[in-house]
Amino acid sequence: MSDLKLKDLKYLVAVADTRHFGKAAERCFVSQPTLSAQLKKLEDYLGVALVERQPKNVMLTPAGEAIVERARLIGRSSDEIVEIAGAHRDPMAGRLRLALLPTIGPYLLPTVAAKLHKALPRVDLLLYELQTVPMLEQLRAGELDAGVLALPVDLDGLASRALYDEPFVLAAPTGHPLTQRASVRLDDLRSATLLLLEEGHCLRDQALAVCGRAALNERQDFRATSIETLRQMVATGAGVTLLPELASRGAYAHARGVVVKPFARPAPSRTVGMIWRRTSARTAVIEAVADLITANAL
Repeated sequence: MSDLKLKDLKYLVAVADTRHFGKAAERCFVSQPTLSAQLKKLEDYLGVALVERQPKNVMLTPAGEAIVERARLIGRSSDEIVEIAGAHRDPMAGRLRLALLPTIGPYLLPTVAAKLHKALPRVDLLLYELQTVPMLEQLRAGELDAGVLALPVDLDGLASRALYDEPFVLAAPTGHPLTQRASVRLDDLRSATLLLLEEGHCLRDQALAVCGRAALNERQDFRATSIETLRQMVATGAGVTLLPELASRGAYAHARGVVVKPFARPAPSRTVGMIWRRTSARTAVIEAVADLITANAL
């Protein structure tokens, strides 16, 4: 039986992630001499150097790089063991790490956060804001329990369910000709300058897909980093944009200089869904969160 200690492997992973002994020690809540000494014991036990110790640079040896990958798997497995035991004791309790897209989280959470807390008071909900690619990566790596994003995505070992269909609305500057209409059509965008998010945001791809049937006139010298930047640019008269409906409600319903108009039916929309690992021990509570979002989002 191997005498490897889980905490020593976690120290090694922390060094690999931070490339700094002091930061790794802070992350592991131990002193730097303790972390260094335990890593030296691990190297002595394995009979191979894992870390190159230089004054201003910490590097892993080839052996260290290979062992860190296995150590990550062991760490995730140990966390899953704890989660499985906790889920059997009380499925509706414990930590739940949930990520949301930047184009979803700020607008969905004010609608559902209080209801989630009331319905699931023993769940410690940790919230993160991530774009689609890093969300999928962290979910598969076991760093997240679930994610809320726009479907479809490449699941590859993940489970998913649709939460709600969210219509798009048009945001135009005050005085724009399109603001005089009760509703707008996609063909109306042919005469408008369209503002979009920068590359990497799925909302940009969705807007391009929606506008694919119209003669797209995208402003080429501008790419927004957030919906709020888009909204501000619309207010200056720089162009129009598509917003998810939730981003036009509540505190965002009366943005100065911006008029929101619905699309004529059938309105373009996106499907917002929940994803999680098929092997997750937290499936019951994830499904409960999904049910609450579906019931209260729109």
